[in-house]
Amino acid sequence: MEDDDFQLSASTLSALQEFMQEKDARQKRFEELKAQAEADDEERKSTTTGSAAAVTMEDFEADWNASQFWYEEETSRALAEELVEGVMEGDHVALVSAPSVFVKLKNLMKDRLVPKCNIHLFEYDNRFALFGSEFTFYDYNEPLKLPLKFKGFFDRVLVDPPFLSEECQTKAAITVRWLAKSWAGIVGDNTGRPDAIGSRQQQQQRIIVCTGERMKEVVNKMYNKAGVRCTEFEVRHAQGLSNEFRCYTNFESERFKWEKEN
Repeated sequence: MEDDDFQLSASTLSALQEFMQEKDARQKRFEELKAQAEADDEERKSTTTGSAAAVTMEDFEADWNASQFWYEEETSRALAEELVEGVMEGDHVALVSAPSVFVKLKNLMKDRLVPKCNIHLFEYDNRFALFGSEFTFYDYNEPLKLPLKFKGFFDRVLVDPPFLSEECQTKAAITVRWLAKSWAGIVGDNTGRPDAIGSRQQQQQRIIVCTGERMKEVVNKMYNKAGVRCTEFEVRHAQGLSNEFRCYTNFESERFKWEKEN
């Protein structure tokens, strides 16, 4: 067989070349962002709107084999806004396995579109270590292998467990319980406003769980004491996942309405 039989067509070669150029450009962009973030880490310790907030999820190619699926723009913005609605500047907000919401929050705070607060990402993908002091490596298989300083530290927590399995959901819930300041359900009307008897800690504590609708039973079991219930809000991913995803919260708002019980 002649070597010519193995030659790629001109169109295939062009497509391959374009793919490699895009890959190289993305890698170059990521290295630039990493260098910039390292230089700005001290600045980010004093303000949540450092220049590294210019990072977008387009700078991170999702790895489907690692169960990485970034949210659509509308979903990531809705989750970010609801997570920090009414937050105080000194409050602390944790995002567990939800880098796209973390990045969206960074940009919304930079543009002064949401209240400023302290946010922290717990994530397995070490590419996000470019956020320096705002990042902690997290593996759901070791749910409590985290710095002790974060125990009972966070006023708000959003979690999106990477896998739709009972084991993953259970271990992620253990992490959320460990990170959260309070595990008491919020008492209030259907606008999400707590009544007068609630303490400030209960009023401020928000928990959001994003996962598949078929995980509802597991979520109810693990977060029942925190008052978390399934909402009607549908979580959508940029890659068009076929699984139905839902948002589970311990509060109601105009956007996040609890499903009516049968």
